[in-house]
Amino acid sequence: MALFSRKKKSINHASYDRTAEVPVIRSSICTGEKVAGFRSLSSGQFRDVMLLRSAEDLENFREMYGIEGTIPEEY
Repeated sequence: MALFSRKKKSINHASYDRTAEVPVIRSSICTGEKVAGFRSLSSGQFRDVMLLRSAEDLENFREMYGIEGTIPEEY
């Protein structure tokens, strides 16, 4: 009997609007830190999604949002 058991949280990632946003990787010149996210085509504003620490993180980002091909990198 589990009266006080914890509920499992489901991860529900928001999708992006492919007509209004473009996937981009921002890379710091000084530290080399990389952040994956989306740039708005209308305003140019960047919305960060996740920090990329390894190649596996980049693959997870691609799988979560169904991104194929190369992702442009900005400095």
